Amino acid sequence: MNSKVLGASTVLALLALVGALPAPASSAPRPGPTRALPLGATGLTETRSTRTLQPGVTLTRIVRGADAPALAWTVEVSIPGGATSPDPDAPPTALKDRASADELTAAVQGKGFDARAEHVTTPAVADYAGGSLGWRVRVGRFDSQSAASAELTRLKKAGYAGSAVYTGWDGNPADRGPWRIDVLTIDPGRFRGGLKASYGPDLENREKTSELAAAAGATAGINAGFFVLDPKAGAPGDPAGVGVYDGRLLSEPVNGRPGLVIRDDGRHSGVARLTWKGRVVGRDASQPLDGIDRVPGLIRNCGGTDDDTPTSLPLHDVTCTDGDELVAFTPQYGSQTPHGDGLEAVLDARGRVLEIRSPRGGPLPAGGSSVQATGSHVAELTALAGVGRPLRVEMTLQDGHGHQVSPSPATSILNGGPELVRDGRLHVTPATDGMVQPGNASFYYGWVHKRNPRTLAGVDAAGRTVLVTADGRSTDALGLSIPESAAVARALGLRDAVNLDGGGSTTMVIDGEVINDPSDAAGERPVGDALLILPDPH
Repeated sequence: MNSKVLGASTVLALLALVGALPAPASSAPRPGPTRALPLGATGLTETRSTRTLQPGVTLTRIVRGADAPALAWTVEVSIPGGATSPDPDAPPTALKDRASADELTAAVQGKGFDARAEHVTTPAVADYAGGSLGWRVRVGRFDSQSAASAELTRLKKAGYAGSAVYTGWDGNPADRGPWRIDVLTIDPGRFRGGLKASYGPDLENREKTSELAAAAGATAGINAGFFVLDPKAGAPGDPAGVGVYDGRLLSEPVNGRPGLVIRDDGRHSGVARLTWKGRVVGRDASQPLDGIDRVPGLIRNCGGTDDDTPTSLPLHDVTCTDGDELVAFTPQYGSQTPHGDGLEAVLDARGRVLEIRSPRGGPLPAGGSSVQATGSHVAELTALAGVGRPLRVEMTLQDGHGHQVSPSPATSILNGGPELVRDGRLHVTPATDGMVQPGNASFYYGWVHKRNPRTLAGVDAAGRTVLVTADGRSTDALGLSIPESAAVARALGLRDAVNLDGGGSTTMVIDGEVINDPSDAAGERPVGDALLILPDPH
C-alpha cells in the first residue's frame, strides 16, 4: 500500500473536522472549470451551460463532441468458464492470453463467424504499470446495435457467450465522443444550506437517489458509495466500505481505502484513507470487533481482518468470508438483525444485556443494539455477556498515519475508490484499492480500462466541493474510463478527488427530477446511500 495516504489538503480538512484549525477565509480565490475537458481528439466542440440552483450551488452541464460520427458495434466473445456475478455492473470475462485467444478465434471462425483477436493495452497509473492486459475475441463490425444483437443471437446458438458492445466504450483516446457530464459545485463562501449523506430509513435496504432526495427535501443529490447488491454478499443496501452519517460510524472501512469526507456546511471537504478499530468491552475483559452493521461472515470488497478468506486486503466486487466474527449492530441497521447460527447479545439503550439469543437474529428494542458472534467467538461473547450485565461497544476511525479521527455530528464520510487526484496531481490507485484482481485481467479491463458511467467527487483549491456524474453505456454518452475520470477531475480544478459508485448507480437529481440518463434498462437503480444538497432552512 502506498505509504503516503493523505494529501496536504486532506490533512487540513481532517484537522478542521476535529476543531484543530479555523475555517479558511471565504475570500479564497474561486477558479472556475474553464479548461476544455481532456477527452478524445483535440479541437472537439464543447458546450457548457451553468445555472444557479440556490446561493452557493451551481449546476454545469458539459457536452463534448456532440457532432461525433457514429462508431461501429461489435460482438465480444466471453471466455468459456469465466467468472460470473449477479452484479449488473460486473464485467464479463473477456480477455485471454494470445495463444488462447487465437485458438478461440479459430474455433469461432470455424463456425462461420467473422472473428478476430485484438490486443488490449492500458495506460500506466500511480500504482499499476499498465501495458498489456491480454487479448479479446470479437466478431464482426455493425452499423447498429440491432445488427450486433442479431449476430450475438446467432453466436449463442453456436454455443458461445458474449455481448454486443459499442466500440466507443473501448477507451480509444482518438474517439470524438460524445460525452455528457454534469457538475455540481458548492461554494462554502456563499452556501447556507446543508450537505449531508443519507441512507434512508435503515442501512439494510436500497432506495433510489431521487427517493432519498425527495424525503429530505433536497435541492440536488447524487448517488454515493459502493453497497451490497446480491443477498449472497450480505444485506442489500449495506455500505460496502466506510459509512459515517451525522458523525456516527455505521459501516467499517475497507481497510485503507479512500472515503469522501464532508460537513453539513460544505466546508472542509476532503478525501481520506481510513482504517478502524472496534471492541466489545465487558466488566473484566474485551474482544476485538470484526465489523459493524453487516451480515457476519460476509465482507464485501474485503479489506477486513487477517483471518478473512481469500485476503485481508481490499478486493473490489469480491465478498471475502470469515466463519469466526464479532459484529456490532446499531439501531440504524434495520428492523431485524441477521439470522443464523451463533449467539447474539441484545442490549437496551443504556448498554445492558437484555437477552441472549441463539440462534442469532431478530428485532432490537427501541434505541437498543446488539453484538453477534459466530464460530469460535461464540464462547468469547458468552464469557463477556450475561443478562443484566453492562456491555460496551467502542469504535474509532484512524487516518493513514494512525491518528484518531473524531467526526463531529455535522460530518459524513462515504466510501469510494480508487483515488483519482491528490494535491492537484493525477493519482489513480486501482491496485491499492483492490481493482487489480490476481488472475482476472478481465475485471480491470471492464471496470477500470473501459468507459462506463461514473460518479466522482472532490474539492478544489478554493475549498469548493464538486460532485460529478458522467453518463455512459450509450451511443449518446460514451462514459469515462478511470484514468479519464481522473483527467476530467483535474481539468475541473479538483485538488483531491475520488471515484464513487458508478455504472448503473450513477444518478444526479435536481429539484426532484433525474437529469442524467441512468444506464440500467429498468431506469434509475436503488442504491445504498446518496449525497444530498439541502436548501437554506431559514
